[in-house]
Amino acid sequence: MEPLHEALRLIKRKTDLEDAMRRPGGIRVMEERELLELRRALSQNPAAVAVIEAAARMRPVDATSIDDIQAPVSAVC
Repeated sequence: MEPLHEALRLIKRKTDLEDAMRRPGGIRVMEERELLELRRALSQNPAAVAVIEAAARMRPVDATSIDDIQAPVSAVC
């Protein structure tokens, strides 16, 4: 899978897990393990994460699509 697609998918899942962890409820061991794994996976591609985080400053991550990211990147390259 393309690094931008994968990084965007991971960041969206990370955001969902972090939101779930903030909600009241019991211990979420599985979610915490998945969150740690997502953070590790994201650390493997810092350039893609930087591009997505820059795009997220313009709009929330959950409303960002790969087309929102690729169009401006293609215009620059």
